[in-house]
Amino acid sequence: MLTSLAPARTNGFLPLEHYAALGDGRSIALVGGDGAIDWWCAPDMDSPPLFNRLHDAEGGHFSLSPTDAFHIERRYLPESNVLETIFITKSGRARVTESLNSGNAGRLPWCELARRIEGISGEVTFEMVLRPISKDEPVRRIAHPNATIRYVGDLTTTFCHDDSMELIHDDDAQTKARHVTREGSRTCIAFLVADRAPLAMPDLADIDRRIDFSDEEWRRWAHGLTYDGPFQADLIRCALSLKFLLYSQTGAIAAAATSGLPERIGGDKNYDYRYAWLRDAAYTIKALLRAGGLSEAIAAFGWIVRTLVGDGPEPKVVYTLDGKVVPAERIVDVPGYKGSTPVRVGNRARHQVQLSCYGDILETAALFARMGHVLDPTAARLLEHLADQCCERWQEKDAGIWELEDRQHYTFSKIGCWLALDRAVELSENSHIDGRNRDHWARTRDRIKAWIDEHCWSEARQAYTFYAGTDRLDAALLLTTRFGFEHDGRLAKTRDAIEAELAVGPLVYRYSGVEIEEGAFVACSCWLVEAYAFLDDVPQAEKRLKDLLAVLGNNFGILNEMVDPKTGEGLGNLPQGLSHLALLHAIFSIQENS
Repeated sequence: MLTSLAPARTNGFLPLEHYAALGDGRSIALVGGDGAIDWWCAPDMDSPPLFNRLHDAEGGHFSLSPTDAFHIERRYLPESNVLETIFITKSGRARVTESLNSGNAGRLPWCELARRIEGISGEVTFEMVLRPISKDEPVRRIAHPNATIRYVGDLTTTFCHDDSMELIHDDDAQTKARHVTREGSRTCIAFLVADRAPLAMPDLADIDRRIDFSDEEWRRWAHGLTYDGPFQADLIRCALSLKFLLYSQTGAIAAAATSGLPERIGGDKNYDYRYAWLRDAAYTIKALLRAGGLSEAIAAFGWIVRTLVGDGPEPKVVYTLDGKVVPAERIVDVPGYKGSTPVRVGNRARHQVQLSCYGDILETAALFARMGHVLDPTAARLLEHLADQCCERWQEKDAGIWELEDRQHYTFSKIGCWLALDRAVELSENSHIDGRNRDHWARTRDRIKAWIDEHCWSEARQAYTFYAGTDRLDAALLLTTRFGFEHDGRLAKTRDAIEAELAVGPLVYRYSGVEIEEGAFVACSCWLVEAYAFLDDVPQAEKRLKDLLAVLGNNFGILNEMVDPKTGEGLGNLPQGLSHLALLHAIFSIQENS
């Protein structure tokens, strides 16, 4: 359990690294260390936010904190995503246990954000504020015959509580209440949300019991993970955090739970990550397969196949969680996190070309087959089609893995095409897909490798470079060490050049020159660990991983996209799927190469 002073707000904003997450397989809420839920998009991860204080210090939130000065002890319950916070004041101690609840049949038909409040010793006076927001119309509060409800756009919501909550203010905009805990006292409050459906009014005791049921369900899932190594606790926590992002309705995997959080405080790289990137989905499937999360991996792979078959003719970079075209990027009129604007929703990557996606998908399918699973005929036909398409397109310029406006022959994209065709050959040789074009795939694969060595290797830098014709470096190339592309020591030399230029301690920037625009990228920092493990230096990989975990360990497993190496501040959206899955792979790389 982590013990700390209650984090202070700067101009109304908490440090991002002080947020924990709650999830129910459909939505994710972020809970600050001071007891405030400052972000929740409901009923879905990509819905408009009900609570948006990450973007606006005066925005929507659901806060619950002592009226006196306090410090906290905070943890997730063992092998669970149910959150426990002990608030300690001069007058007493109280425990708050929080969950986005599940039901006996899985996800509930409504969203149930529950908070149990227990007195441990003495007395603690809590103040609660519930302030939902609506982007299109004012929130309307109505005294319905069965409950007091608020209409928030198309949503029907209600605040559930018992008589121990003293209401001190209650209007359309917000509810304020006070509650005093005493030794042995216990109550539960909850915020319920229904989306264009009847709103159930369950007994408060049933809501309370579902907190414990949800805890049991999280632990049951965690017990199915198969890793048994020196970083087991870190892997379980990381896998639980990654599972937040699996959208249970379709099997899609969201890149992150938030939008518009800055990659540099005051900067304008504030993007919306509440969508499903093919690249991130493929990497997540591989991580879950390695960890023993078979059901989630199959669901996610099925989502990829259904989405690509239904879309055509060429794969897009990113889709909505239900497999549709991502909305065009637009700007939201909010102040932004610590003044970082513009705050964007939608995503401009929706029409980009990223050729490395071919490798992501074929590599995932190959791993799936290697582990003894069976590809269905629809998936097999899709993979054959993607391999043929890769042969036709590999010579195009693209936006690269980092989705840049500058279209180039990015080295990582070319290696991704090489990977796609290498895995297509493997799948056909083992009769998982039709092999009639195998020779063509093999010849093109070899042509790509020769082209990369001729055009993307720099003798001066002794490294593969960012793209053909430059001497700049790209940390994404660390990821290729697991692909089997190493020859003549070139990837080992590339690793050393990247570490020398882009690493700051255990943290790594994405590419040359980007440090003036953003923080160090957590996934790249994990890829450097992998690069040491796969290139036969496991002791150095272990050292780097321990150093990295020390930097990332300030919030028990909820990872941002980036970290400021100077201050340790979290930057970018969170929980960031790419950060969590990269950490999983880094842990496995040490076990697999020891």
